[in-house]
Amino acid sequence: MNIIVLAGGTSTERDISIVSGTEVTRALRNRGHRAVMADVCFGTCNMDPAAVFDYTDTPEEEAAWIHTFDSKVEEVRTRRSFFAEGLLELCQAADTVFMALHGSNGEDGKIQACFELMGIPFTGSRYLGSALGMDKELTKQIFRENGVSTPAGIVLHRGDPVLPPSENGVGVPCVVKPSCGGSSVGVSIVRTEEEYHTALEEGFRYENVLIVEQYIDGREFSDGVVDGTAYPIIEIAPIQGFYDYTNKYKAGSTVETCPASLTREQTERMQKLAVDAYHALRLDSYARMDIMMAKDGGMYCLEANTLPGMTPTSLLPQEAAALGMDFGELCEKLIQVSVRGRN
Repeated sequence: MNIIVLAGGTSTERDISIVSGTEVTRALRNRGHRAVMADVCFGTCNMDPAAVFDYTDTPEEEAAWIHTFDSKVEEVRTRRSFFAEGLLELCQAADTVFMALHGSNGEDGKIQACFELMGIPFTGSRYLGSALGMDKELTKQIFRENGVSTPAGIVLHRGDPVLPPSENGVGVPCVVKPSCGGSSVGVSIVRTEEEYHTALEEGFRYENVLIVEQYIDGREFSDGVVDGTAYPIIEIAPIQGFYDYTNKYKAGSTVETCPASLTREQTERMQKLAVDAYHALRLDSYARMDIMMAKDGGMYCLEANTLPGMTPTSLLPQEAAALGMDFGELCEKLIQVSVRGRN
């Protein structure tokens, strides 16, 4: 297959997206596909649709070329078009587009809607599920309406009156996080009123809408759902602090156990919660659900990751490995379920 691996972009997760794109491109080439990585905003070295798949650069060289545009990301916000000139023509020339984007303007349904209108095949959920899963405010509303257990919480918009935790219905400890962010950027665990106001300032650095939700004291898990089927559950145990940006991506900072050490009943209950959340958000193809299990055994779905990280050590690939599926096989599987779901 001729495949464009779409990465980069303008979100706070740009760097992680390029890592995902590099690994996916390498894996697909190793399995015989003609895969080329392109930055959604800046394109790739060869923008000729007739010759783009006659690549000569390695995935690492393609990533290095994309990184040369890091300092120009802010300029994209003033451009008339978000897409690199000629990028859509490259995507139309491909058999499919592998979405290695993370965060806003990539994972939030906007690009997916454009591709659907243009008839461009792509991996991951359609535009509606992508948009719903990216917005944590909508996610919590949908979970509640569909009986999917989720922590209690409130929404704060920039400029809203700020009640102290003792009066806002959530209290402390609590979690403050941007409504549409990813990779735990701008997320704080709050234990005092003073920390609460600091956390709001930090969160509003990134977005105008924040979620303040009940803190669940317990164990943290993640479970991928591929084509409607739950994968083996992975437990996430940071050595220090919580599963923030550093602990997600710094080697050795988190102990990840897959399959997680759970009873059969707990496993089945958690996997059902993940699948129920997947369907409630109208997701398709694949996604990964973040779940907390409280000390009393209660389970709570926090959110969905509609384009989860795709490196060999990312959570979804680890879950696939527990099924005996290597990274390249997983990449092909995600393409297959996405293409099949659109036909």
